[in-house]
Amino acid sequence: MAGRAQGGQGGVRYVDGVEPRGGYLDQPVTSVAPRAGKPFAALGMRTVGDLLRHYPFRYADPGTLTDIASPRVGDTVTVVADVRQAVVRRARSTNASRLEVRITDGRAELQLIFFGGARHHERLLVPGRRGLFTGQISAFGGHLQLAHPTYEMFDDDGEGERVAVERASWPRPVYRAGSGLDTTKIAAAVRTVLGTLRDEDVVDPVPPELREERGLADLHRTLRDLHEPHTTADWQAARDRLRYEEAFVLQAELARRRARAAAEPATARPPVSDGLLAAFDARLPFTLTAGQVEVGETIAAELARPVPMQRLLQGEVGSGKTLVALRAMLQVVDGGGQAALLAPTEVLAAQHARSLRALLGDLAEGGMLGGADTATRVVLLTGSQSTAARKAALLDAASGAAGIVVGTHALLSATVQFADLGLVVVDEQHKFGVEQRDTLRAKASTSPHLLVMTATPIPRTVAMTVFGDLETSVLREVPAGRSGVVTHVVPADNPVWMSRTWARVREEVDKGGRAYVVCPRIDGDDDQGADDADLVREDAPEEDAGPSTPRRPLRAVLEVAAELAEEPALAGLGVGVLHGRMPPDEKDRALADFASGRVPVLVSTTVVEVGVDVPEATVMVILDADRFGVSQLHQLRGRIGRGTAPGVCLLVSTAEPGTPAAERVDTLARTSDGFALASFDLEQRGEGDVLGASQWGGSSSLRLLRVTRDGDVIEQARQDARALVERDPELASWPPLDDAIRALLAGDREEFLDRA
Repeated sequence: MAGRAQGGQGGVRYVDGVEPRGGYLDQPVTSVAPRAGKPFAALGMRTVGDLLRHYPFRYADPGTLTDIASPRVGDTVTVVADVRQAVVRRARSTNASRLEVRITDGRAELQLIFFGGARHHERLLVPGRRGLFTGQISAFGGHLQLAHPTYEMFDDDGEGERVAVERASWPRPVYRAGSGLDTTKIAAAVRTVLGTLRDEDVVDPVPPELREERGLADLHRTLRDLHEPHTTADWQAARDRLRYEEAFVLQAELARRRARAAAEPATARPPVSDGLLAAFDARLPFTLTAGQVEVGETIAAELARPVPMQRLLQGEVGSGKTLVALRAMLQVVDGGGQAALLAPTEVLAAQHARSLRALLGDLAEGGMLGGADTATRVVLLTGSQSTAARKAALLDAASGAAGIVVGTHALLSATVQFADLGLVVVDEQHKFGVEQRDTLRAKASTSPHLLVMTATPIPRTVAMTVFGDLETSVLREVPAGRSGVVTHVVPADNPVWMSRTWARVREEVDKGGRAYVVCPRIDGDDDQGADDADLVREDAPEEDAGPSTPRRPLRAVLEVAAELAEEPALAGLGVGVLHGRMPPDEKDRALADFASGRVPVLVSTTVVEVGVDVPEATVMVILDADRFGVSQLHQLRGRIGRGTAPGVCLLVSTAEPGTPAAERVDTLARTSDGFALASFDLEQRGEGDVLGASQWGGSSSLRLLRVTRDGDVIEQARQDARALVERDPELASWPPLDDAIRALLAGDREEFLDRA
């Protein structure tokens, strides 16, 4: 009898007197396929366990067991027959060999043809041997044949024939194969493993009580039903069970991280009635949206607790996330603490500092002439500051004079000290690694509260999968008074449309507006996009499409700026440039000139994607728009229409109608719903690209689970994982789950999860 695993604080102990065959699944795959180690390894299969986790990607219908005389061309058949003749022939012109085999069921004959591995098949297909042959009937030279059929030869005892005929009625798994390793060889190796596999060899990461509660088969049974299903229902149930397992293992780790962070002590920062936040709210010239009020109340309550807040704040473009974050920072300052806002770029950090100071007015001038009595200071800390400015910022942070410190990676320097860091706000969290975030949090005497902001709307299933250790708040409502943005697609190869594009830019500027012109590259020497341009890979041409016309190079800031300086429609207008390679003082000057209207046309890379707030900006032209991801296009579009005047976004595209690229820009023109666009982006590009190609791409460690499809499974697994971690925070009662987590996060996958 197979041993049954039971949980305990000391680990897993097996009952029924049977110990596991230590590491059977860790044995090399060559133990079952001695001469195929390299082809298996090329597909990521180095151990027996890897082989069992190489899941079929589809299932072929079983062939109809029939006699040789009855099938027609195109039929998929399975026949039991004897080998009558096997002859290797060579082509005179190429010397290539092929094997021609004639088989018979006693009533009729059928030809088999093999163009590769002729000698290998000849050794098996010996005249007089009996076997089961499966393939699709084709015709050649007026005769029916099977080209490269799968087959299984029988032993002489008759038992092999009975088993093979029975198996022929089962759905046939089809595996992703590679050079020197076809699906038949993989299936044969899997059958060899399953023939000797015992219950105790397979340790299930899903605890027994949870399997019983959810009505799930154990992992051993599941793997058998997946690789050797007797019915379609078998493999479908097995896939569903493995999808749940993948979701559960990931959610268990996220729940454990959440529990670990919540167990750390934090300083409570309850609201005060007469502090800086109250003074700020009293001065607001507008009313907060219902969403801002609701999220603000949630954050205020969490900041008031002696456990660290862990919250993700996401929302629509222009929904007021920065204001919500500022009010949280002011509450912490009122409680005697400081807040650090970490931004990924100097442009964004400087914009945040300017925006916070503008919102606070004299409330940001603590200790200065004209500052309010309750004022604090907002200081900026970046790597390119002058020595004097940096020293002043460091002193303000260390002394506590600065209640809010905004910065880039420079905040992580060992020279940066805080008097009492109470809140860390991370903008565009996906651009930072775990070490960077933890370095900043370690500057606090107790664990600081954490607020993660993202300007990219995230579908709920992605948020559960990637940000599962954070509670999520969503802002959908845009503040009143904004007129919105209309979007049009402009064909780049139509001179009339392009001329009208620049004329429209002139009209907006003449009305007092500003115009962004966005390019994916900085100059002509850039091979690809610059400044974090989220460019979509070129669509692969169809095999039969014939020669394709090479696409022109991506437009570049410096080239386009020079062209626009000579554009008749823009005569007399200042044209500025902005990109990531410019020194900080030049970036600041370019933005200031743009905001003031001295230079009303700004040709830029995607550095303006988030944080840049110029209410007078009313028009944006995005060149090569069809090459950008939908979510980034939506973020760029959010830079206009932020004032009282309506905005217009012109997507200049070279995409052919009906292509995925054309679908992207057309979808953006039809809707301004960021969450709908994010879901579309995820569906079209695949979760690998959206979540991080190197870790979660086509060879995603999520083998069967798909966040675009399996939201209900993820939600159920999340609930189960959180309930388990509440009872057992370190998962000590079921070590196989901890083992599965380590396997899931092997290599650079843990770094990716930490980035989330």
